[in-house]
Amino acid sequence: MNQVLLYASVILASVSFFLCCYACVRVGRLLNSVKGLDWDTVATLTGDIGTIKKSIQTLNNRINGLNSPKLNDELLHYAIKQQHNVTDINKNKLGG
Repeated sequence: MNQVLLYASVILASVSFFLCCYACVRVGRLLNSVKGLDWDTVATLTGDIGTIKKSIQTLNNRINGLNSPKLNDELLHYAIKQQHNVTDINKNKLGG
């Protein structure tokens, strides 16, 4: 039983060490990729991303609003009302 626990702890420590090395490599790659950025560039990019998000959200709201059943029902009632008004005017003109 003691040997199983010993081997399990050695395997677990080895896996933890390799995962730590992998994390350090990834952090190093990230630091190298953003080495040339200064705070002004980061602020500009953040503002641009915020503007794009706002535009996409507005567009999605417009698209969702145009496809809403409430708007479709209102348009249908308006079209029917307009059609009845046209037929009523035509009936009144027939009498002379």
